[in-house]
Amino acid sequence: MAEDGNNRAKKESTLVPSSSNLPRQTQDIEIEDPDDPVKSVPNSANNSSTREACYAVLQSWVSKKFMTGCVVLFPVAVTFFVTWWFIQFVDGFFGPIYERLGIDIFGLGFITSLIFIFFVGIFASSWLGATVFLIGEWFIKRMPFVKHIYSASKQISSAISPDQNTTAFKEVAIIRHPRVGEYAFGFITSSVVLQRDDGDEELCSVFVPTNHLYIGDIFLVNSKEIIRPNLSIREGIEIIVSVGMSMPQVISPVERITNQNNMIPLNGIM
Repeated sequence: MAEDGNNRAKKESTLVPSSSNLPRQTQDIEIEDPDDPVKSVPNSANNSSTREACYAVLQSWVSKKFMTGCVVLFPVAVTFFVTWWFIQFVDGFFGPIYERLGIDIFGLGFITSLIFIFFVGIFASSWLGATVFLIGEWFIKRMPFVKHIYSASKQISSAISPDQNTTAFKEVAIIRHPRVGEYAFGFITSSVVLQRDDGDEELCSVFVPTNHLYIGDIFLVNSKEIIRPNLSIREGIEIIVSVGMSMPQVISPVERITNQNNMIPLNGIM
């Protein structure tokens, strides 16, 4: 029995190799422990940098889309606010009259105001209406403080008036100001002849706004040195009021457009 146990122990010892009999390469292999804090530092650093990069990209995308929404909604909100304020303001003229009559319909005062303005325009275009408004304007210009407000507002309204009278802006002009290589937008208001010893010189009075539209400088410029662009009076006012944001990408003088229209195409000659 003792001999059988010794033989069995010898066989097991020959089947299971000892650690001293293993090759050197297998002994040098170390098993990584994920719970070891020293060995898991590179992995955590890579994960944190990845999270920061994803967070930065997400923050940039969200901020960009938010600013895009603000840019799109800002003109819509301003237009809605100004339109709503204008409707309420105009509706306030005749709205209280309808309220006293017991008629409560929103917008009825606004429509009545538009009809009233239309008939005022018809009356002002007649000889009798022009005389009445001329007398009223004479009284207003005799008031100390009101005359300045009336003159400024009258200048702006005359500039965009469809009836181009002597007080309205004639044309949009571009002059060289304040020095060579720089240009300024202005409006031609009148023309004058400067009498000199060497001959007469035709000058144009150009109004260059310096504060929105109602305050500016007057320059007398030679008519030959004025650039007359292909812009209407209203387009010029929009450029001034919008501080140049509504400026067209290409501006051509009127003379150049006229010459291009007068050119005969080659296929027409042949």
